[in-house]
Amino acid sequence: MSELPDLPVTFRPTRTRAVLLTAAAAIFVVITVIAVLLPQLGPGERISFVFTAALLAGVLLMLARPKVVADDSGVTVVNIASRRRLEWAEILQVHLRPGDPWVFLDLSDGTSLPALGIQPGIARQQALADARALRALAEERSTAHPDTPQG
Repeated sequence: MSELPDLPVTFRPTRTRAVLLTAAAAIFVVITVIAVLLPQLGPGERISFVFTAALLAGVLLMLARPKVVADDSGVTVVNIASRRRLEWAEILQVHLRPGDPWVFLDLSDGTSLPALGIQPGIARQQALADARALRALAEERSTAHPDTPQG
């Protein structure tokens, strides 16, 4: 088993995030500049252009939000529109199978939670390394404190 990362550690799709943040900024700037430079647009139309640019940028910012934060007491999974805190004992397994779009966490309540913060999109090797690190942490942490009550 490889060396465990120091806690706290944050896993996120860095390259994907950089692309999304860059695209959000570019879209906002380009549409806003177009709204300002087109002489035939009235004030209301200019405002609607800028509002549309902000809306599109906001969607891209939401897509850039996912991350998985592991600390001494557990894991926080931040997905596009949700956040969930898990104790280490709640995580039974960490999966990233070939073809999976992101990591899945099998939980003690019988459900599976997608963790979009680790996704093999444009940085496959990094995602595999992150998934292995989270799996190793989950295995070590959930067995290190077997007397921790689950609630």
